[in-house]
Amino acid sequence: MPELPEVEVTRRQIEGLLVGRRIARVLTTARSYFFLTDPRRLRRGLTGRCVTRLDRRGKYLVATLDDGKQLLLHLGMSGQLFAEGVTSPRLLSASARSALTPEKQAAFAPDRHTHLQLCFEDGGPSVLMRDVRKFGKVRLLEPGESEPRLDKLGVDALEATGEQLFRATRGRQIEIKGLLLDQSVIAGVGNIYADECLFRAGVRPTRRAKRVTRRECDELIRALRETLQRAIDSGGSSISDFVAPDGRDGGYQDERCVYARSGEPCPVCGTPIRKIVAAQRGTHFCPKCQR
Repeated sequence: MPELPEVEVTRRQIEGLLVGRRIARVLTTARSYFFLTDPRRLRRGLTGRCVTRLDRRGKYLVATLDDGKQLLLHLGMSGQLFAEGVTSPRLLSASARSALTPEKQAAFAPDRHTHLQLCFEDGGPSVLMRDVRKFGKVRLLEPGESEPRLDKLGVDALEATGEQLFRATRGRQIEIKGLLLDQSVIAGVGNIYADECLFRAGVRPTRRAKRVTRRECDELIRALRETLQRAIDSGGSSISDFVAPDGRDGGYQDERCVYARSGEPCPVCGTPIRKIVAAQRGTHFCPKCQR
């Protein structure tokens, strides 16, 4: 699932393709659970509008329009938001990739999984949103309309403090990894970066939140912010479906310390990385370095 770094990379790259451009035409697939706003209403509400700004809230993108409406976008598990004309084999299904020669794998044309296309008056590249599993979400908000998914978000992970995390841990029996994944506490953290920051802070993911000290909370937030910023700088993690709007893969997957490295040696002590289930998620950690 795209997490804060992947969404922020997407925001930074797609911003120049959205902001200041007027939408001339909107293409959608048929109504499905991908659309929180009926596609017909979405097409009516977006056509003729100009995007004035693009923000990120946790793992959500929020585009503000010139009439005060807002377009909410969430990439879900496998969503891809990108510019028309980019090439990447990640924009093809696994079956298509296996059936095509390497030379043809990069070619992409909108398919049945391309649920939203924004075409602009200036004739420049369209913006497309594709999601094979349809866990992504699109919603058009009226001016001043609240959105429960945004209202319940906690502090953004890049702005969180150790004190805020420490207060959230007090009296909590939940595993510390589960607390880090709770979007109402810290917004933007998912499985990859929770594992990575817990390793860097030396905290075992199964430790009860109430047993994490103030000093460890400070260290967790420091590790989290450094990890997220490094992931943003390297273009995010392209482990499965994620591709940046310009078609390039991220690079952070090559720097992972523990995530998806079960059985490989810990980069610090050489102990084999273990995989367990914590917070109902596959979880990777070093049994020696993390206490």
